[in-house]
Amino acid sequence: MWKVRLLERKLKNADEITKLSEELKRKKKRIAFTNGCFDIVHAGHVTYLEEASRLADVLIVGLNSDESVKRLKGETRPIIPQQERAKLLCALESVDYVVIFNEDTPERLIRAIKPHLLVKGADWKGKTVAGCDFVRSYGGECLFVELVEGLSTSAIIERIIDVYCGSVK
Repeated sequence: MWKVRLLERKLKNADEITKLSEELKRKKKRIAFTNGCFDIVHAGHVTYLEEASRLADVLIVGLNSDESVKRLKGETRPIIPQQERAKLLCALESVDYVVIFNEDTPERLIRAIKPHLLVKGADWKGKTVAGCDFVRSYGGECLFVELVEGLSTSAIIERIIDVYCGSVK
């Protein structure tokens, strides 16, 4: 079949994304990197990724593995398994590549990719952003993108619980 499936084309492992990043830089492509759990992908995520994508030629998304999400968010998360979350992200036009990582932060990936831009949501302003100092050390930038107010995975989960189980508060 001539058409390569999105997941096969966009989902890369750490070694593949490192080599691909080097190739893209040789072609003078500007690379943006962002990361997250992206559990229950929603319109806020889509808007955020569209904004991040506009900042560069290529957007690479680091996706926390199931084990990583569990450590960061608790035993009840993720709601959606990593392969399904990866598939959803790969289906978005704004996302060029997805790479799943097991660590709690994407620092190792950022050091391997060496993106021109490290993009995070505005909720990270004033906080320590993994990889930001490294990206700035070679002249890259750390940028913050505004988020859609009221849209978060946690808020959606709380709303579902409230509707189907009664108030959680």
